[in-house]
Amino acid sequence: MSGPSNAPVLLEFPCAGVALLRLNRPQATNALSLELQALLSRYFVELTDNPQVRCILLTGGERVFAAGGDINSMAGVGPIDIYQRHTERLWAPIQHCPKPVIAAVCGYAYGGGCELAMLADIIVAGRGARFSQPEIRIGIMPGIGGTQRLVRAVGKVKAMRMALTGQAITAQEAWTAGLISDLVDDDQVQAHALELASVIAAMPPLAAEQIKEVMLAGMDAPLETGLALERKANALLFASQDQKEGMQAFIEKRMARFEGR
Repeated sequence: MSGPSNAPVLLEFPCAGVALLRLNRPQATNALSLELQALLSRYFVELTDNPQVRCILLTGGERVFAAGGDINSMAGVGPIDIYQRHTERLWAPIQHCPKPVIAAVCGYAYGGGCELAMLADIIVAGRGARFSQPEIRIGIMPGIGGTQRLVRAVGKVKAMRMALTGQAITAQEAWTAGLISDLVDDDQVQAHALELASVIAAMPPLAAEQIKEVMLAGMDAPLETGLALERKANALLFASQDQKEGMQAFIEKRMARFEGR
């Protein structure tokens, strides 16, 4: 484990190729303080540069993912102060992380917690999890991607309902809407997410990064543009040793050993 046990984010390496980041403010239901955001950002920078890490697992633990922003740090401040915090810079290393990111969600993923989960590429949620964008109830609106990523994830009418009422949706509703990828029993969330991370970490990392990059870049592009990106990325992978190893292992009916080269 990296850092003191009372740090707002804990870093662990539970198995080969996997880094686990655990939000650690249980006394504040993992509210996203500026200190927590800054530390999470630094960890993502470090893990992006670490060649031993092939997949990042983000969790809040077994009871709560994150119950939103730290309201105490926002009440009474003005717009210039909020603007000059530049939280988008803190979130940029998460948003632009080239490696696959999995969010393991138990309990509340509210406000900033929901926005943080949506930055992941895969979301594993327990049946007792809840998702919401409740900012309207305190006179503001989602400010770190909620209005944009939510509508892309679940469509206009469902996103509008969540953002305009502030009401939470259940994990089952999130599953039906396409907000989460895996729905499991609450006591299986961490193990399931870790198993998934281990599977991805065993894949060729160059291919994983290209898949992520092309999918995200192509989402908002015309289909022909996305297809062109896909063709070029696929051709690029034929220059990798992992492609040679993967195909040779398939022919020889053995497990491939991918080295990220």
